[in-house]
Amino acid sequence: MIGRSGNPTLNDNTFENSGHYGGTERMTIDGTVNKSFITLAILLGAAFVTWSMFFNGQNVTPFMIGGAIGGLVVALIVSFKATTAPYLVPVYAALEGMFLGGLSATYESLYNGITLQASLLTMCVFVALLLAYKARIIKATENFKLGVFAATAGIMLLYLASFVLGFFGITIPYLHDNSLIGIGISLVIVVVAALNLVLDFDFIESGAQQGAPKYMEWYGAFGLMVTLVWLYIEMLRLLAKIASRD
Repeated sequence: MIGRSGNPTLNDNTFENSGHYGGTERMTIDGTVNKSFITLAILLGAAFVTWSMFFNGQNVTPFMIGGAIGGLVVALIVSFKATTAPYLVPVYAALEGMFLGGLSATYESLYNGITLQASLLTMCVFVALLLAYKARIIKATENFKLGVFAATAGIMLLYLASFVLGFFGITIPYLHDNSLIGIGISLVIVVVAALNLVLDFDFIESGAQQGAPKYMEWYGAFGLMVTLVWLYIEMLRLLAKIASRD
């Protein structure tokens, strides 16, 4: 069972296990879009706080660590219990924003203008893929989903291996360096992250068509935000590798 999306937070089983909503309201695309904007606004607000703290000379490392760990815990809870989405997705956005604000500020202090470039590129990729999906230029076929799912799982395993090996002083060649091969690897990861957006669009559209419970709008917004955060971080890493070669 591959599911509707390569995004591990979005799949067919989510709809099957979400149960029946105790009312007549159902998930809609417009409702999901509204929840996505709310989630993004919360994330940006929290990011602005840690960004400002960093450039005011304050230590934001505890906020970054707390945001990263807290965001992961909340994300796991929401992933396994979709009914908690309306309450925990805003919390996830705030925690993730704390982490991203500090991370972005750190990169900005090293490479002036990099966060604006990464933000614009992420936005452009999102809009371009959304338009391509709406025009059916890109279709989320079963083979497409399988390919993206496999690529995404492979990347996650690679990052996990890199994290574990790091405790023993072992680094995976090219993954983190600014060589042409390293930049090529980052570019491939950016492409895979971007393709997950197509699967997210398909998941949200399918949920609305199937009449999923209303709270699934928050879950759809959560899955979309997970992908956008990943794509933005990979954009930052790619641009940093390129900038460090100058």
